[in-house]
Amino acid sequence: MFKKASLVALLALVLSVPAMAETRIGVVDLRQALFSSKAAKTFSDSLQKDFAGDEVKVREVQESARKLKERLEKDGAMMNETERAKLGAEFQEKVQEFNFLKQRLDSTVASRKQAFLEQARPDVDKAVKELLEENNLDIILPSEAVVYVKPALNLTEQLLNKLNR
Repeated sequence: MFKKASLVALLALVLSVPAMAETRIGVVDLRQALFSSKAAKTFSDSLQKDFAGDEVKVREVQESARKLKERLEKDGAMMNETERAKLGAEFQEKVQEFNFLKQRLDSTVASRKQAFLEQARPDVDKAVKELLEENNLDIILPSEAVVYVKPALNLTEQLLNKLNR
């Protein structure tokens, strides 16, 4: 009984090897292709313009907090308790303001990036399907899931070209 089961398992393995050898696989780095595309560069430029003022404000508040901290460290020992407490409170307010502005900016930028990804998804899916058909592939895997790929099977550049047309 054991030999028969082993023989069946061995036969199944041998028969499946040719099927595996015929599977054609390609690999793409979706992130690299998408974020190197013309659309992504346009989006990035737009994002930079839209939030330049917010970034300046965040940096100004950060610099103001840094100066207050330096003054507190440098002159704090010479100040009376009231002055030191007032300066410390100002510093804490600036830190809170910085944290609020930075978090709001980061959140808004992340939201816009997510919207861009969702908007780009149909184009990426279409381009990947075209690559699949044009290269007569059975599977296209993301590069993050692959340890090594022969350069000929890396279709990232082709995907980028499709996204840029």
